Amino acid sequence: MSRINKNVILALLTLTSSAFLLFQLYYYKHYISAKNGAGVSKSKGNRIGFDSTQWRAVKKFVMLTSSQNVPVFLIDPLILELINKDFEQVKNISHGSTSECKFFCVPRDFTAFALRYHLWKNEEGWFRTAENMGFQCLKFESKDPRLDGIDSLSGTEIPLHYICRLANHAIHLVVFHERSGNYLWHGHLRLKGRVDRKFVPFRKLQFGRYPGAFDRPELQQITVDGLEVLIPKDPVHFLEEIPHSRFIECRYKEARAFFQQYLDDNTVEAMAFRKSAKELLQLAARTLKKLGVRFWLSSGTCLGWYRQCNIIPYSKDVDLGIFIQDYKSDIISAFQDVGLPLKHKFGKVEDSLELSFQGKDDVKLDIFFFYEETDHMWNGGTQAKTGKKFKYLFPKFTLCWTEFVDMKIHVPCETIDYIEANYGKNQQGV
Repeated sequence: MSRINKNVILALLTLTSSAFLLFQLYYYKHYISAKNGAGVSKSKGNRIGFDSTQWRAVKKFVMLTSSQNVPVFLIDPLILELINKDFEQVKNISHGSTSECKFFCVPRDFTAFALRYHLWKNEEGWFRTAENMGFQCLKFESKDPRLDGIDSLSGTEIPLHYICRLANHAIHLVVFHERSGNYLWHGHLRLKGRVDRKFVPFRKLQFGRYPGAFDRPELQQITVDGLEVLIPKDPVHFLEEIPHSRFIECRYKEARAFFQQYLDDNTVEAMAFRKSAKELLQLAARTLKKLGVRFWLSSGTCLGWYRQCNIIPYSKDVDLGIFIQDYKSDIISAFQDVGLPLKHKFGKVEDSLELSFQGKDDVKLDIFFFYEETDHMWNGGTQAKTGKKFKYLFPKFTLCWTEFVDMKIHVPCETIDYIEANYGKNQQGV
């Protein structure tokens, strides 16, 4: 009898131990691993869990930047688009409450973050710490274009991009620099010298194919897949900016050469006109932005930017271009409301529309509306005294950002073709 009791007791102990072991395994899998971000997602499709190389690389990068007090923010288009689809829910997720990886685990080669350079206090220390944490990093520098107009400072190099690889995933850190037009700018990522072209698939980068300009975003902190990150407070606006962010610089060296041949007009009258023209341009820009109307520097104002990086003092007006599809019926009243009365209106919306507004100090604002055909664009012109009409043809063009008189403003990307359509191949005497 005692032997039977011993066997029963042994069986009961074995059963109890097995049950306890199964409970421990269940608890670890469903609670502990989820809390530590090591669980594997069992959602349908190709979704990857918290053990993915993408999530681990992002987690380490966030830990790195947090420990070094580097204020980076997420600008990856793919991740921001996914966040935006479920923005209200994502904003309400608390740290550590995420049970499955929905965003940073999406298969991709890069995750893009941005940094405002003037807030970065310890660049070299950050770089060393990144390598100590297992990242392999490449740094891309170039001359600071903001100093190209200053002979004694041109050539100074600034960091533009970092690419840090961990295992099979890379973090692309885009370095944003402050510009005088109250916006952020990043440079072109150029592969120079002995850079390993196979380090990462550079052609898949979302930023750096060309310089870019962005409005300075307001940021907010949210929890994404268990990681606290900063993102633009208005992700939709930032995403809309990306495909239209291309930036081209004024040609400072050519402008200096121009003024060596043709002395700049620094008379009191010329300085006064440039001041008035700048104020008129700023007022027009604010008014059109409020209306949601795209515009660009046109005619003599565009020539001044391209040829001498300044307003031509003898032009006596400010010239802007607008696509006719962006015309708003309240554009005239909007300008009148800010103190710019209508001086002339030529043509009509369907054909050759041109508006002219009177600014202060006898400086005029001319707005030319452009019409698109199959293989070209055109705008109409009317001689004020005779009423004779003209039609000016332009090759098709797109819009780029530039900086002009301390403003972020559009010009045609294909600038030389645009100017030659206006003034011919030799504009020096214009």
